[in-house]
Amino acid sequence: MARRQSSSSRSPRSGDQLEGAFCNYFSTSSGLLSIFLSSHFTTIVPHSPMDVRHVPEQSPPTGSSADSGSYRDWAELTHDCLTNVLSRLTMEQLWTGPMLVCKPWLRACKDPCLHSTFDLETRFESSPMPIRWWSPEFQRRVDAMLRSVVGWSGGGLTVIRTRHCSDRALNLVAERCPSLQVLSIKSCPKVTDESMARIASHCTNLRELDISYCDEVSHESLVLIGRNCPNLKVLKRNMMEWLDPSEDVTCPEDCDSEAAAIGKFMPRLEHLEIRFSMLTAKGLTSICDGCLDLMHLDLLGCAYLTRRDIVDATSKLKNLKDKVQPNFYIPRSVFRAEMYERLETDVLRIWSGKAGSSC
Repeated sequence: MARRQSSSSRSPRSGDQLEGAFCNYFSTSSGLLSIFLSSHFTTIVPHSPMDVRHVPEQSPPTGSSADSGSYRDWAELTHDCLTNVLSRLTMEQLWTGPMLVCKPWLRACKDPCLHSTFDLETRFESSPMPIRWWSPEFQRRVDAMLRSVVGWSGGGLTVIRTRHCSDRALNLVAERCPSLQVLSIKSCPKVTDESMARIASHCTNLRELDISYCDEVSHESLVLIGRNCPNLKVLKRNMMEWLDPSEDVTCPEDCDSEAAAIGKFMPRLEHLEIRFSMLTAKGLTSICDGCLDLMHLDLLGCAYLTRRDIVDATSKLKNLKDKVQPNFYIPRSVFRAEMYERLETDVLRIWSGKAGSSC
């Protein structure tokens, strides 16, 4: 009874102190999202009911700390207060901590106000795995997480930054998230024109799109995105470093077709990245003729472009502030040695064949 009285008579800042202690606990917890994504982690399966009965209940502390009134029963937090606290956690902390405490906390973690953003890019950027790494099991887990967040968001999901998702997850995004504004899905080998067509048809508020290293996405998707998403300002369509012979990469067959689609259907672009694209001067001219609002243009690694090509094409871009050159100081003796060896071998083979036939 005495504890109840002390609880009701505490100062208004006590609630803030409780929230601060709550956030501090989870910000220093050792749970990592990488553990959840690991194939060895089976405690929680996204997009399915979670069994939290195995979580042991902790008894209230005894001794001087309890007698002094410093102990707070977090189970007494209202739903609104709990979601306020949870909103201060990162996505990683949310998935690896409070979701596993009890069912009321799990319900609070599913509140739509906590799921306007799905961002795993920071975790991927800090990963030591190469950007081309991919596995079916890992893709299934990323898909499951994304599908769960789509369901919990109640249609309010506006930002998606992830990798290794598939058409299955993106089709659900297109169906349920019409307010989507940012879609970054770099390095998704199983994303195709099928899901991108649905995104273009249903998510017409897109402002930023990153489809770098998505080899199964063609210029047809760019045409549909450009036609249906008039507010698109940022496009990132970077390719792998094909100059490096150690990278076995499939590049688009016709990068100039993609450039033509960008120039014709995306006139409001302000930021464009097409690193290591195989486009030619014709393709760059198509982009610069159609995207007159460009302020940032990244052409790093575009070895088919000369300095004169770039100067001539960009001369009409009055708003251009940042221009990343292809960098012609790339040590091609290192990056392209194997390509030259294969070329010399093919030339010698052809020459030998002609010489033999003439004899």
